[in-house]
Amino acid sequence: MVEAGAKQGRGRSGDGRSNDHLFDRELDHLPPEVRWREWMNRVEATIFAASEPVSREMLARIVGQSCSIDLLIDDIREELRGRPYDLVSVAGGWEQFTRPAYADAIRAVVGGSGKTADLTQSEVLVLMCIGYFQPITRAELSSFFGKEISRDFIGHLRGAGLIASGPRSPTPGAPYTYVTTKEFLLEFGLDTLRDLPDFEALEDAGLLSKEKLLAGEIMPGFAGAHEEAGADTEV
Repeated sequence: MVEAGAKQGRGRSGDGRSNDHLFDRELDHLPPEVRWREWMNRVEATIFAASEPVSREMLARIVGQSCSIDLLIDDIREELRGRPYDLVSVAGGWEQFTRPAYADAIRAVVGGSGKTADLTQSEVLVLMCIGYFQPITRAELSSFFGKEISRDFIGHLRGAGLIASGPRSPTPGAPYTYVTTKEFLLEFGLDTLRDLPDFEALEDAGLLSKEKLLAGEIMPGFAGAHEEAGADTEV
């Protein structure tokens, strides 16, 4: 039903113009309180129906020009207190997520989350490195961990959509660098890369040790599962 309604709204009028100009964003005929409630309902319905985060620019198309998106979201989230789901700022937009407290119940009925396949510790650590130090080459990753990071390993992360090729490195051979993607933000529930935990704070909390990473103590046997023969030149 949602999809059908959306399709009807995307048509064109008889003169060939988009029907968007017929959509009443301002709702000037409504009292302020009723107008605000209608804007709240529009935003919540849009985020609920969307399959990916809804950006501020997209939401601005369904509310009045004077409407504050941030205040609207705050009011919606306030009403959702005590509900099993919430609106979360992620990957530059907003998305509806169930609260972590209900993860076990959901998993018992519908299984996994439907996101990227479960990541290994090695994959999470490499992704973390790329997130903090991007753009970074495969050789630099291998140097950081003190173990070979194979093309197959990188290819797996690229296939999952979590990383992409960045600019060529200015080092000899001009190898590709790698950067994280929007899917990376979605996977880890981040709005932007600025939401990554502070590197020094992780070390202070004992959750990360750069010395151990460099010594290969955190990832024993890492190279064995992803060993690659041949030259190191990127293609």
